[in-house]
Amino acid sequence: MINNMIQFKIDGISVEAKKGETILNVARKNGIYIPTMCYISKTTPCASCRMCVVEAKGVEGFVLSCNTPPTQGIEITTNTKELELERTNIMKLYDVNHPLECGVCDKSGECDLQNKTLEFNVSTQNFSTREQHRPVEHWGLINYDPALCIMCEKCVHVCNEVIGDDAIDVKFGGYSSTIIPKKGDTLDCTFCGECIAVCPVGALVSSNFQYSANAWELTRIPATCAHCSGGCALEYETRHVGISNRDDSIYRVKNNFEFASLCGAGRFGYDFDNKVDEKDEKAFTKAVAAIKSTKAIRFSSMITNEEAHILQLLKEKLGVKLFNEDARKFKEFMNAYSSISGKKHHSGSLDAIKQADAVIILGSRISTDNPALRYALTTAAKHNGAKIVYAHPMEDALMQNTATQFMKYEVGTEEGVLALLANAILNDADLSEHERGFFDALDLGYLEAESNIGDEEIALMMKSFVRCKNYVLVIGNDLIAHERALNIAKLAAIIEKYSTFSLVVVPNEVNTLGVSLIADLDTDEDINDVVGYNAKGNFLISSLKFANLAVGSLNQQEGTFVSIDNRVLPTNVAVPFHGYTLNDIASACGIISENTIDYTSKLNAESGFKSVDFDSLENFLSPTGDDLRGYLLNEVECKMDGTLENVGDLPEFNGTVIYHSNPVLQFNAYTNIAKQLDKDTTLRGSAQFAQAAKISDGDRIEISFGSRTIQRNFKLDNELKGTIALNPIFDDVADASKYKFEKSKIVRVVHE
Repeated sequence: MINNMIQFKIDGISVEAKKGETILNVARKNGIYIPTMCYISKTTPCASCRMCVVEAKGVEGFVLSCNTPPTQGIEITTNTKELELERTNIMKLYDVNHPLECGVCDKSGECDLQNKTLEFNVSTQNFSTREQHRPVEHWGLINYDPALCIMCEKCVHVCNEVIGDDAIDVKFGGYSSTIIPKKGDTLDCTFCGECIAVCPVGALVSSNFQYSANAWELTRIPATCAHCSGGCALEYETRHVGISNRDDSIYRVKNNFEFASLCGAGRFGYDFDNKVDEKDEKAFTKAVAAIKSTKAIRFSSMITNEEAHILQLLKEKLGVKLFNEDARKFKEFMNAYSSISGKKHHSGSLDAIKQADAVIILGSRISTDNPALRYALTTAAKHNGAKIVYAHPMEDALMQNTATQFMKYEVGTEEGVLALLANAILNDADLSEHERGFFDALDLGYLEAESNIGDEEIALMMKSFVRCKNYVLVIGNDLIAHERALNIAKLAAIIEKYSTFSLVVVPNEVNTLGVSLIADLDTDEDINDVVGYNAKGNFLISSLKFANLAVGSLNQQEGTFVSIDNRVLPTNVAVPFHGYTLNDIASACGIISENTIDYTSKLNAESGFKSVDFDSLENFLSPTGDDLRGYLLNEVECKMDGTLENVGDLPEFNGTVIYHSNPVLQFNAYTNIAKQLDKDTTLRGSAQFAQAAKISDGDRIEISFGSRTIQRNFKLDNELKGTIALNPIFDDVADASKYKFEKSKIVRVVHE
């Protein structure tokens, strides 16, 4: 076997590097310290600070370790008097006109410049320059103080290479250099706040947090984001609000920005806790009685695995039905997938997407459905040159910097589109006789005509994939909720089974996947006697308003979720809840456990859960970026007894169609109550849509779809095309299991 590893030495220690690794990468893996100021692991090297310089034997001058790969046998030295002097002088230049006593700065106590200034013993300012007037820029959720900026360029790199907004740039001008919005005078971005996270100083800060607390006053609570299925790691930072308040309050959210990212909903939408001062015994008694007498419990997927387990125990003891259409349809989809693949869980992950050089996304407006997946796609595109095929009936401006090919198919034709993709991908695969017969029987002309995906588009995709090695297929909720979802699941499974594509199926809610693996769910029926647990019902047990019994929100609970990566992730209590819990109700019904998390080790082993106590679950990333949170589900073998059905007739959606899709930073009722997040509840459509619906920008309109009628204001969106409009659902009680496209009737509301 050929050894492709490069052997060399750092400070006399024998180390080895893979192809493409830099000296700095290898040093960090081996616990060897090299100081940096502008380097960040998840982007390409900025190479602007020169703090990471090292000496290489036989090489004249200093070497930048952040972007220099080692050669066989080279000897590297990381710390000499000359290097110390070089780094000290760099820090002196960084400190020009920068106050060395900076207690009023929001970054004080966790500032890289502050730390390095102390590390290199810079106690006086040897250099100065004429100070310039640099007003603070107010960019909505973000403030920028150019007087504090050290031009490390971390913010620019992460915005472009990881997030994909490409919203900021460097305006070069020597000492007058500054960071500016790229698309005009104001910042036009998704406000993820990653620029704040990576800023080593106090130049970029949260406008809401600024001047509210010092870093050393805050307590960090490791948790998992509760807004989508990405399972992003975050830390709630809390402290007492005041002397009279017995509780802590969340002041901000942070993340391990070196390796992980966080969207704006996770970073700024943290204040959704349910404030209850004491236990309401009368309401609790009524809740227990309602549970004991009800026919069914309807619940959302915005719950922990432990709560889902408790609901399953209540079903078994009391004989009630459990309604959760979102998780039930996901479970049916994955069961159909398993009948072909022979395994319970999809093979792909966010990390697989980051490493991919060929990706197909089908059936999701991914930039708002799952930002973590969008960031993984951006990383693949920017770092691997990945060919990314984005297939959807609607173009997405947020994917323009990432997708290399857009396939616009007709609404409702997802089964036909996936059949066309599978036919091309598996053209030379060693299929069974039945499976080959399925593809031979496809009416390609019909599928292409009805879906609007021509053979030339498929051919272009296949040509772009020729030299690729790491393939991922991403399946979104439009396919899971489709009336032909089961056959679609089988088509996805057969692609994964007979090709080198790994598969990622995107759960709709934060714990859709976990609930689907734990609860025995019934088809939701239109009956009156239903208790709603964070969902609609005759008796409401909820962390939201108008509940008959209040319970804690997900930032007030200990428990676990299952993420898109099939990873069981722990979350912790950020702020206390003084009311009752679902576990209290279950105990009153005879299902007794001291704590909700006592059920963590008892979750369904047949679905891949491990018998691990909650307090034994790790909740951190390693110094080299390995995700050590929780655990991966065990793979479970399943019976392969499924067969592909013939593709059904492809439906037509004519006239004005709406697509239930949230705007950036909004996901659900919890983000809706977060104070910092924008709440755009307008129906957004193109000029073509407005013409077809006979409405104008700013009109109050009435939208009828299915059996419902709602009113919204209409907003003309120049980034949208065609006769499909975007209808938000974060402010509405929506059925997350429904196919998101719906035919609609729209009329202008006339006020007399």
